[in-house]
Amino acid sequence: MAREELTRLTGNGNGTCGEDDCPNVYRTASGSIVVQGDVSDAFTPPQGDGLVEIPESVLREAVRALGW
Repeated sequence: MAREELTRLTGNGNGTCGEDDCPNVYRTASGSIVVQGDVSDAFTPPQGDGLVEIPESVLREAVRALGW
């Protein structure tokens, strides 16, 4: 899936996030959520899963964008 196929719920692309390298939350066409963040080593996830760490403010922004 290409990033262009996702709806970006956080960040406006300005400032230090202009290169799309910041933590962000996206929504897929099917309604699932994709999270971009720093790789975390908090624990070893099951095979095929990954862990990312994002700031609370990013999650709050995503929740507002979704109207939850």
